[in-house]
Amino acid sequence: MNQDEIKALFDQQASSYDAQWAKTLPIRSCLHMLLNAAFAELPESAHLLCVGVGTGAELSHLAHNHPTWKFTAVEPSGAMLDICREQAETEGFSGRCQFHEGYLESLPGAQVFDAATCLLVSQFILDQQARSDFFHQIARRLKPGGLLASSDLASDVASPEYEVLLRAWMNMMAQADITPEGIARMRKAYANDVGVLPPSKVAAIIEAGGFEPPVQFFQAGLIHAWLSKRTDSSAIHGSRR
Repeated sequence: MNQDEIKALFDQQASSYDAQWAKTLPIRSCLHMLLNAAFAELPESAHLLCVGVGTGAELSHLAHNHPTWKFTAVEPSGAMLDICREQAETEGFSGRCQFHEGYLESLPGAQVFDAATCLLVSQFILDQQARSDFFHQIARRLKPGGLLASSDLASDVASPEYEVLLRAWMNMMAQADITPEGIARMRKAYANDVGVLPPSKVAAIIEAGGFEPPVQFFQAGLIHAWLSKRTDSSAIHGSRR
């Protein structure tokens, strides 16, 4: 799928997205707990960039745990971003947030950030050079030494391990009330529309985007998460696009 197709899909799913994935909350909660620990040494005045923020789950978690932090939320799906904004207003932290409907390259201003999140986003970029360029855009928005916490579906799809993990993952989806038709679509999407790569390859793509060698700090089934630090030279070279 191209960017417009992905955006249209998330626009369509927005109103039911959180309810659909409610039964997988333990995975998200564990990731957020570790995310909070990974960012624990950021300053009290930290400004975070949340790329592909969706309905704002990590934004809400971080905002509640760090009441002096500010956030810039970037999301191409207007319907998803509306829910994110409404949640921030309801939970009382919208005054610390800027919301940008669009992609990272259209984010105005030269603001640099202390850290960034990018959860289950880069996997939709199938071209590996474009995926590395995407991480380079994030690196350019970070201060030297700024942190990136990113996650993606990852596995060596040619290995016996992948089939074991995929089978367990699909069984979990079934227990989360995803319909058999939805599971079939998901399995097809993983094969055609999602860049599921070996974890070492994803880490190499991140590193090529202007980061020190990423450290994997989380895995749950097919979801892997890495903590990366921006290199001092990332902003010097400018965008590769």
